[in-house]
Amino acid sequence: MGRIVVTEFVSLDGVVEAPGGEPGYAHTNWVGERHHDSWQEYKQQEIADSDALLLGRVTYESFAGAWPDYEGDMADRMNALPKYVVSTTLTSADWNNTTVLSGDLRPEVEAVKARHHGEIQVAGSRTLVNALKALDLVDEYHFMVFPVVLGSGARLFDEVEQPYELSYRTTRPFDNGVVVHTYVRSRT
Repeated sequence: MGRIVVTEFVSLDGVVEAPGGEPGYAHTNWVGERHHDSWQEYKQQEIADSDALLLGRVTYESFAGAWPDYEGDMADRMNALPKYVVSTTLTSADWNNTTVLSGDLRPEVEAVKARHHGEIQVAGSRTLVNALKALDLVDEYHFMVFPVVLGSGARLFDEVEQPYELSYRTTRPFDNGVVVHTYVRSRT
């Protein structure tokens, strides 16, 4: 059975919006200015260790518009991985090895989890992350926190009525101030 692993770039004030230079945002490319070999190696290993990608439509369209044109080991891996895009508007997906999931989210994701044995990574995809969280389908979170305060922009999590408990797993700091915090879902 696969595990759903959410992996996010996050500012110190919790913003996840436009980390890679997406146009039309007040703060964009706030990760690109802090590129660093050590955390990039971490991201490459994270992708190498994944079994599939699960993406929301907006992130899928951003990735599909970029990764097929990149070269190198990470691009080869991203392009080869099985990809699932959750969308009620897409009817087809052109990026290599992509399946559109347009039905009821829980059974669709449970079928994907049954199909894979390793990590099924969810990157970006804020709306999808909140839907998966609401259905208690996320197994683990990787928050790559960057030492920047943006002051505005979309945060990862929507407001909740009840606390959503996570258990600490690990922390990995990098010498440029970026820190990865890993948490697992606390289930009672």
